[in-house]
Amino acid sequence: MNNIDVRKYIINNFKDDSIEEIEKSIDSSIESKNEDPLIGLGVLFELMWNYSNHDTKNTILSNIKKGLTN
Repeated sequence: MNNIDVRKYIINNFKDDSIEEIEKSIDSSIESKNEDPLIGLGVLFELMWNYSNHDTKNTILSNIKKGLTN
């Protein structure tokens, strides 16, 4: 059985995409209401989180909290 590194696979799929292409992929994944893209979105979230400073993380957390209470 092949052991696939999902993070590397997803990163390799997006690394040459433009910002606009990444945005379209994210929007399309969310609009689909399908659970399959959640893994990819999770990897993108992890990258965003790891490269964000404290203030940006607080903004992200505030936005998540707002989404949870709506």
